[in-house]
Amino acid sequence: MNRETQVALAEHAPLFAEARGDIAVSFEFFPPKSDAMSETLWKSIKTLAPLRPRFVSVTYGAGGSTRERTHATVERLVRETSLTPAAHLTCVGASREEIDDIARSYWDAGVRHIVALRGDPAEPGQPYAAHPGGYANAAELVTGLKQVASFEISVAAYPEVHPDADCPDSDLDNLLRKIDAGADRAITQFFFSPECFFRFRDKVVARRPDVEIVPGILPVTNVAQARRFAGQCGAAIPVWMDRLFEGLDDLPAARQLVAATIAGELCGQLYAGGVRHFHFYTLNRAELAYAICHMLGARA
Repeated sequence: MNRETQVALAEHAPLFAEARGDIAVSFEFFPPKSDAMSETLWKSIKTLAPLRPRFVSVTYGAGGSTRERTHATVERLVRETSLTPAAHLTCVGASREEIDDIARSYWDAGVRHIVALRGDPAEPGQPYAAHPGGYANAAELVTGLKQVASFEISVAAYPEVHPDADCPDSDLDNLLRKIDAGADRAITQFFFSPECFFRFRDKVVARRPDVEIVPGILPVTNVAQARRFAGQCGAAIPVWMDRLFEGLDDLPAARQLVAATIAGELCGQLYAGGVRHFHFYTLNRAELAYAICHMLGARA
């Protein structure tokens, strides 16, 4: 092997060669709409639970549309597992009193962690409008929740800027208001470039050195679905990702392999850059998140 080849190989060492399993992970699920979906969800939870996640979060539909199912899923997690559930809660479609009552019911059920979000409009495509008697935004919601009980609180961050923000600086200011209101960490929306995350994290830490910024990872198997999600949160789907999935519509196993490779490489690059906390948007499926955690050295 000549010197040039040796140097090239050294510069392209396997991403996971140094992975030690020194990571902390969390997983996001959504409440099931049917018995079949419920079976898939709880099978996924059972698969991922041995990885000892810091917490598992359960989403809350636009306008509180999944309120009862979210609550039931969270209560079952408390009752039947040793996992730490984090219930999503939004400002949309409810008064402050209603939201405070929901928070108290979570506390009484044993839930100590809330993911506090402004929330999306109940009608897709319509501009966000605060409830007349509700919390105007996520920062106000964080303040209110801290007055209800001593919840641990996570909030959302947008590496590629929230679609409703008028500029990156105002979006960053909004995140810092949530942190200053008492949030314990920020979990980012998904992204597909490690540089995107590192640039964003550095901007936040320059102004709040002690804040925890956790990258949100979405393993993509359906680009069209990911594109819909991206439109809602300001993320960009790179052209090269479209190309990688071309011709795989009828080859689900191949799609899974490509998806694992893309997400695995992203997480490997984040790990190489010092990231040790990862949050996975599972879409209620365990395989891809489990495989990536395994490559990072996490073991049951």
